[in-house]
Amino acid sequence: MDRVFKALADPTRRFVLDTLRENNGRTLGELCESVQMTRQSLTQHLGVLEAARLVSTVRKGREKLHYLNPVPLHEIQERWISAFDRPRLDALSALKQKAESAMSAENEPRPEFVHTTYIAATPEKVWECLMDPEATAAYWFHHNVSDWQPGSPWAHRRLDESGIDDVVGTVVEIEAPRRLVLTWAGPDEERPDGPSRVTFELKPYGDTVQLTVTHVNLRDEKELRQISGGWSFVLSSLKSYAETGNALPLPAWGA
Repeated sequence: MDRVFKALADPTRRFVLDTLRENNGRTLGELCESVQMTRQSLTQHLGVLEAARLVSTVRKGREKLHYLNPVPLHEIQERWISAFDRPRLDALSALKQKAESAMSAENEPRPEFVHTTYIAATPEKVWECLMDPEATAAYWFHHNVSDWQPGSPWAHRRLDESGIDDVVGTVVEIEAPRRLVLTWAGPDEERPDGPSRVTFELKPYGDTVQLTVTHVNLRDEKELRQISGGWSFVLSSLKSYAETGNALPLPAWGA
């Protein structure tokens, strides 16, 4: 049981088990998206879980599917929970779940924005368009400024000489030319639940690049409506710029 307790001691590994409990039989890529972690890091966590027999794998074609194996947890339960204790613990568990359900009803799931587009360019070209401040100035009408290292700040800076940053955040994860994760907030914005987060994912798709942008931890449907139009335009402008060198003209609402 030492391996089981070691595996359960890490919050990331517990989250992986919760994820598999909700939707069993996930690929490594699907788990990486849920946990928001690189494949290399998550593979190490899955190795610990497999060694503890908490996760089992099955090959399906070229994919490797991961499944939750609850047997070791049941063995722990059988060792320390007697038949006499079970009714009392079941009652306490039911009371806890009822209280948590009442609390969660007050907090509806947060909306999120997801947009996928296909760009006739190389991943390196699209990546450069996301990184280069002069490129973002051309199609996004702001300089994206950062040294683009994990943990470094980044800013969405106006083109005039005011030095005003309309959006600021931190580089959470960067894996060129595949994945970029940024926190996203106004410069003076205070959010008790933390900033929202934007993920750019680039995947080769034939002679094109599949670019998916996901914006999560939005406050409500109103904020979703506000950012949806902006993202749709920016990504269309990026597509035009990467393919032709010409961005879309700045709309009246963006002036």
